[in-house]
Amino acid sequence: MAEAYKGYAPLQERIRKEGRVLPGNIIKIDGFLNHRVDMQLMHELSHEFIRRFDTSKVTLVMTVEASGIALASAVAADLGVPLLYAKKAKSDNIEGGLFQSEIMSYTYKKKVTLLVSRQWLHETDKVLVIDDFLAMGEALRGVTEIVKQSGAELVGIGAAVEKGFQPGGEKLRAAGYHVESLAIIESADPEKGIVFRGE
Repeated sequence: MAEAYKGYAPLQERIRKEGRVLPGNIIKIDGFLNHRVDMQLMHELSHEFIRRFDTSKVTLVMTVEASGIALASAVAADLGVPLLYAKKAKSDNIEGGLFQSEIMSYTYKKKVTLLVSRQWLHETDKVLVIDDFLAMGEALRGVTEIVKQSGAELVGIGAAVEKGFQPGGEKLRAAGYHVESLAIIESADPEKGIVFRGE
């Protein structure tokens, strides 16, 4: 029997206290997670991810630019490994060829190509993917494709917040990935507020 989901209570409380629900199922928590960032909280979330994954062989933490970088940086620093992030625009200073994956960005309402230099991702790497939000799952799907192209091993996928009412998390789990979300929101309504999984 599957173990009951347990959210990370300090993050859930912070979302309840400071988060706002906007029309269109938008959960606004950019005051501490991904615009103005509480770095102490990022390290607390990092420690919780490290507790939930076997990080003993992780050589690299990956994310997507830009809003996941602060959290992924905290995890990489706490593990003592480099952070690598997939870029969303071609840069003239990327050398040595590219891994790439096309995704649909629901934030920007357009297709975006994720790019990672082959110079920095190798088949010997053990990769932990970390992001701030998991909703439709396109960005994280794109990162998993890039990891697969490189021949590296994907240890797991961690998201601070998952919108459980959107399909991204279930798609990634169904594909066989170890996915850990620290707060899974089952419903969000401007009047009724936020309900977390497991409550």
